[in-house]
Amino acid sequence: MKPSRPLFLVALVIVVALITWAVLRSAYVSLPPLPWTAVPTLLLLALGEGFTGFNLLRRIRRKPNTKPVEPLAVARTAALGKASAHTAALIAGVFGGFAASLADSLDKSTPRHDFFVSIGTFLAAVVLVGAAFFLEYACRVPKDPDEERRDRNASRA
Repeated sequence: MKPSRPLFLVALVIVVALITWAVLRSAYVSLPPLPWTAVPTLLLLALGEGFTGFNLLRRIRRKPNTKPVEPLAVARTAALGKASAHTAALIAGVFGGFAASLADSLDKSTPRHDFFVSIGTFLAAVVLVGAAFFLEYACRVPKDPDEERRDRNASRA
């Protein structure tokens, strides 16, 4: 499994936002108001993934007072980070499209409410993407010190 690529995730956000914007141009009036509950949910997920990433990073780097981690658990956690990054990018795209679609209707009460909810959800999804990237990064096996020294010497030459 390869790590998530930031450019792919940005493209995913933009494409999904454009599709959502196009669909909402005609379908928004038939939708119920957006719930705000996604914001704390995404932020709690980001907090959990950030905390897990921090602890896992310390255990993989074998910091003092930490137990070694099972390789299969690291692989599963890396898969969780990748899945979270892609899912959060999709969510960010949907709510970014909502915000773009509603930006010209802020004089009405319901669209204004939905605009602010969609902006909050978009930002929470971006925070989750960052936490998922960190979780993926924490799952990487550190380079051998001799290999790092060779890489530094090769870059200087």
